[in-house]
Amino acid sequence: MMMSRNFNYGPAGQALGFDGLRNPEIVANCSDIAFQTALWFWMTPRDTKPSCHQVMVGEYRPGPADVAANRTAGFGLVTNIVNGGLECNRAGDARVNNRIGFYRRYCQVLGVDVGPNLDCEHQQPF
Repeated sequence: MMMSRNFNYGPAGQALGFDGLRNPEIVANCSDIAFQTALWFWMTPRDTKPSCHQVMVGEYRPGPADVAANRTAGFGLVTNIVNGGLECNRAGDARVNNRIGFYRRYCQVLGVDVGPNLDCEHQQPF
């Protein structure tokens, strides 16, 4: 999981016990912290966004603003959480299509259903 911007490094560092604002490169240089921050990002709801985990295990319940923005549960909503401002509400984004391809492949290998809503093409970003 890629992490960027102070609004991620600061809270991740605070939650995990490192100075993410003054030393963000520790995430790239320390495999333990890289793994911990990936899990932190996956599990932690932020502001108006649910956690990726909540979406993928069926705990996400869209509120009125989510319904109006067409943010429905599924892998597409995870893309919206991670990188929605760059990748959602646009047609045929190659990054999204590549991610969906990898997701389909991993689901096939694991023998699980891909589920609904694979892309965020018609979702407003958070």
